[in-house]
Amino acid sequence: MAQIHQMPQVHLILGGARSGKSGYAEQIAQSMSQAVTYVATAQALDSEMSERIAHHQTQRPNHWLTIEEPIQLAQVIKQHDDEGQVILVDCLTLWLMNIIYQEQDVQVAIDDFLAALQSVKGTVLLVSNEISMGVVPMGKASRDYVDSLGRLHQAIGRIADKVTLMVAGIPMAVKS
Repeated sequence: MAQIHQMPQVHLILGGARSGKSGYAEQIAQSMSQAVTYVATAQALDSEMSERIAHHQTQRPNHWLTIEEPIQLAQVIKQHDDEGQVILVDCLTLWLMNIIYQEQDVQVAIDDFLAALQSVKGTVLLVSNEISMGVVPMGKASRDYVDSLGRLHQAIGRIADKVTLMVAGIPMAVKS
C-alpha cells in the first residue's frame, strides 16, 4: 500500500497568556500520528519560570523529541524538518525576547527563521502570544519589542497555511 504524504504546512497559533495556545498546538500534534519534535524556547532564569517549564514538560508525551533552543530556531527547523515530521515551537514570544536579550540582530534572526519556514517539508506548529491588543507600552524597548513581534506575526501570517487565535480556550480560525 502506498504511503500518503501530507502537504507541508505552517500553522501559527496566537493568543493571550493562558488562552490555551500550547495545549491546542499539542492536541494538533498528537492527532497527526507523526513523529513530533517539540522545540522549547523558554529559559529557566528564575524559579517561577522553572515551574512553568516543568508544568509544560509534564503535559507532553514522553516519546516526543524535545529540543531546548532559545536562539537558533531556524537551524533547528532546518535540521529536524522532514516529510511526515511535526515540529512544534513553543513559543516565538520568548524566542524573540531571547534574541533581543542576547543582543543578536533581530532582523537577521527573523529573516533566517522565515526562510526556514518557507522551505519546510513537514508540519510546523508555531505558538506565540498576541500581545499587541492592549495599550501601547511605555518605554522604547517595550514598544520596539511589541513592534518586532507584531511584524513577525504578520510575516508568518502571510506564509502560513493556517492561523488560529485562541480566546478563552476556544480556537478561532483566522486563516484556514
